[in-house]
Amino acid sequence: MMKRIYLPFLAVVLITWTALAQTGSIPQPGLPKGNPTDLILHHTGYSIGYSKTYHIAEWVAYELSAEETRSVVKRTNRFVPDPLLSSGSATNTDYHRAGYDKGHLAPSADMCYSQQTMAESFYLSNMSPQTPAFNRGIWKQLEEQVRNWAIDEKAVYIVTGPVLTSGLPTIGPHRITVPKYFYKVILDYTQPELKSIGFIIPNEGSTLPLKHFVVSIDSVEQVTGIDFFYALPDGEEKIIERASDANQWSWKGTRSKQDKD
Repeated sequence: MMKRIYLPFLAVVLITWTALAQTGSIPQPGLPKGNPTDLILHHTGYSIGYSKTYHIAEWVAYELSAEETRSVVKRTNRFVPDPLLSSGSATNTDYHRAGYDKGHLAPSADMCYSQQTMAESFYLSNMSPQTPAFNRGIWKQLEEQVRNWAIDEKAVYIVTGPVLTSGLPTIGPHRITVPKYFYKVILDYTQPELKSIGFIIPNEGSTLPLKHFVVSIDSVEQVTGIDFFYALPDGEEKIIERASDANQWSWKGTRSKQDKD
């Protein structure tokens, strides 16, 4: 059993959940509800909703605590097929000379708290084809910002993944889908103020600030078809999914220097 509960995609949505903070009752959001044909894979540090149609993860979800942002082990760079996928998994050959980075969904820098979580972060099921300018630029900035929020808020729930639609290009013999956009959804579930934020970012380099890509969770759900907070009572779910106020979050400069993911 995982100790975590999770969400998916490359959009970051922001929401204030003041009423629940006042009552002290904080329900758990549950795993995302995506395509019913997805394979649900549970690893030590994260869970995956793996798309058999697109041959990449539709979502990756996990909890990140402040303690887990402290690096205990070094990045391995050993990309391997996911042992939980009996067939259809990407291989390193799919990415060979394709012009794309193996872009982490659950970043290795979020999984640096044990040898096992670090090794599992390099499963190819946790990768998506990302342009180098995106992976090493705006996407890396967002990952670092989320780690800062985990430190500030003590812990956050994170769901991240690609926006998957028909007609997208593919790479390699296993026809790994190349997304045009990625999303990220984040929930701060600790008192005194509960809030969430979402992002949707094109798979390309950008010099725009992260705030430019902030969207509501409703927007991420409409684009991806994923239901993030369906386990919450309807009234509370609507409140947190419709709100979007980037100013509820701290936007300090990144405090950690991590390798690219």
